Amino acid sequence: MSTHVHSEAHAHTHGPSCGHPAIIHLDHVDYLHDGHAHREHDGHYDECTTCSCGDCNDLCVNCVCESCTCPTCNHAVCQCEHCSDSCANCACDTCTCATCQHAA
Repeated sequence: MSTHVHSEAHAHTHGPSCGHPAIIHLDHVDYLHDGHAHREHDGHYDECTTCSCGDCNDLCVNCVCESCTCPTCNHAVCQCEHCSDSCANCACDTCTCATCQHAA
């Protein structure tokens, strides 16, 4: 996550029974509500990332761009020959995919 933007104060703690959908995103869980994706961080909640593609302004956890190049969107799939994991979770030792999180 490139920015550290605090979300508004919450009256409850997000978790499995809070009523908000939870989606695994990179190394954290985002809780979706009211058009936002919040993740817990050091005792507060941060706003999660928005797709960086030129024609999209959706949250990375919800993005459905057909030709997405955003490295933090959940749906981008590794382009390596022997991998079918999402770029957000790819762990190929010799990854060459330009949108994978760990690729140089």
